[in-house]
Amino acid sequence: MRKLLTILGLGFALPVLADNLPLPSGTPASYKSECGSCHLPYPPALLAADHWRRIMSQLGDHFGSDATLDARQLQEIRTFLENAAGRPERLGSAGDPPRISQTQRFIRKHREVPARFWSDPRVKSAANCEACHRGAATGNFGEHDIAIRELRR
Repeated sequence: MRKLLTILGLGFALPVLADNLPLPSGTPASYKSECGSCHLPYPPALLAADHWRRIMSQLGDHFGSDATLDARQLQEIRTFLENAAGRPERLGSAGDPPRISQTQRFIRKHREVPARFWSDPRVKSAANCEACHRGAATGNFGEHDIAIRELRR
């Protein structure tokens, strides 16, 4: 949903994209190449720093895969994720192990998505943002640019 910010006394509004979460400038190439080789390099704001810290400490068994990194990449990516992380009070708990799809923010934003969509073979799981959010690769998770209507076929 687009939220509007009214400029005082000017009589017009500028859109503030609450669901526009592009990767921050200065995102390490290692994050894009290593993490992005298996899944969308998720915007760091989707999890709190503590959640990223826990994920990065369990890369030997990263949701069933070995995502081990060398020490330099591990430190670079961990520092980036922790520094660009979201605010815990907005996200809520992410479970154990932490999952973006378990945060209260994710659940709230997706509460109207019928359960059958999550198991659709074109979606596979809630972790596959790009299945519904056509702009996910550029950080656009807005509800007005989703492909969920196409899943109804």
